[in-house]
Amino acid sequence: MSGRSLPSEPGPPARLPEWARPRDDERRGLGSLRLAETTILILVGLFLAIATIDDVAKQTHVNHRLVADLRTWRALTGHDYHNVGTEQDVKEHTTRDTVCGNLSPGGPRERTQVCIVLVGPVISGRREASGGYYLPAKTEDGHRSRYACFGAAALEGLCGLKQPPAGAPPAPALQTGRR
Repeated sequence: MSGRSLPSEPGPPARLPEWARPRDDERRGLGSLRLAETTILILVGLFLAIATIDDVAKQTHVNHRLVADLRTWRALTGHDYHNVGTEQDVKEHTTRDTVCGNLSPGGPRERTQVCIVLVGPVISGRREASGGYYLPAKTEDGHRSRYACFGAAALEGLCGLKQPPAGAPPAPALQTGRR
């Protein structure tokens, strides 16, 4: 064995073109490159900060609206149930929400449910109810299982059943609107 060492394989920076290799010192007259890089980094940081603030503000408004939806459902039905589900209109990105909950005590979807369609802004902690419909026990919220539409839900034809299903209690009258 000789004391010579084999030439080492060039590292990744050596494979890069001359202009892209890292340098120990900046070449004279190219201070504008550093200025451009700094400006771009500041603009990207500013864009990310604005996007984060916008996202947090939107989420805060959505949370405020969901609390008002629950308060409105409880005021209209006269029930203080906690297992109430809210469905947001994410397809068209509107503020139209549907809140469904049991008419009598029981687990979620174990009893006949009333679903109220809420629209508009939050005023005094509540929202305006534009209509709604009823769902039989143990069913998913779908066009085919809805019955006794009232208000805007009836005008839009959201109900698939013309009469309550066998064994379902008749739909009680609900007052819609702001109290």
